[in-house]
Amino acid sequence: MESVRSPAVASLFYPGNPLELQQNVRELLDEASQDVDLPDDRILRALIVPHAGYVYSGSTAAKAYHLLKNYRDEFHRIILLGPAHWVWIQGIVFPGVEAFETPLGRIPLAVTQIRELLRFPEVQLRDDAHLEEHCLEVQLPFLQELLGEFDLIPAVVGETSAETFSEILETLLQDSNSLLLLSTDLSHFLSYSEAREMDSNTARAIESFKEEKILPDQACGAHPLRGLLRFARNRNWNIHRLGLCNSGDTAGSKDRVVGYGAWALTEKSD
Repeated sequence: MESVRSPAVASLFYPGNPLELQQNVRELLDEASQDVDLPDDRILRALIVPHAGYVYSGSTAAKAYHLLKNYRDEFHRIILLGPAHWVWIQGIVFPGVEAFETPLGRIPLAVTQIRELLRFPEVQLRDDAHLEEHCLEVQLPFLQELLGEFDLIPAVVGETSAETFSEILETLLQDSNSLLLLSTDLSHFLSYSEAREMDSNTARAIESFKEEKILPDQACGAHPLRGLLRFARNRNWNIHRLGLCNSGDTAGSKDRVVGYGAWALTEKSD
């Protein structure tokens, strides 16, 4: 019998009813204005997306996912990375289950490829780190709506050596039909004006590949984000801002807000 991670935040972060969820995702994608057109000579390699409830960050995430409308049959594997919010971890932690489930159905995991990564000492299998984790789960309905058949390599990432992180990304991204998604929010619980200032500084650091300037209080996914930026800089990838806002711009009070951003990373085609 297949082992499955059940959804933890359906009806909390997004609708639990399949029809309502599909409608919500489609509305967010329809409303996503695409201010950045990727140049024809660029290949999409990664997206950076936020992970709050859809009412707060769904519109920002949709700006990134909007790009996938042209890639329905191109990406067959999604590498999904984010921080752990509910358990302490170090290194890179994959689940031991065979599938992730949302109200829209099951997504198979690339189990063989995940287990091959256990050769790295900083890699673990721990279902407890994924059981309640929302930062990966909220991305899945967008992918289920936009892509054809695909499998998933999900991981939560703590402090990891630059060498190991780079080797793992190199291994996972050898296939041109794989897309990397990195899930992170930005500042947390500052005033609206303070958040705008901090998030603008973080965005500049991201866009100039200055990963050393990004601290955990600026982005909850700082560990994987810094690793991705280092990896991308060493390969001469470009980065394109797609959206930047906070919960005070969407559905929340301006007294204490959470920041959200979306970016695409591209590589020049041969």
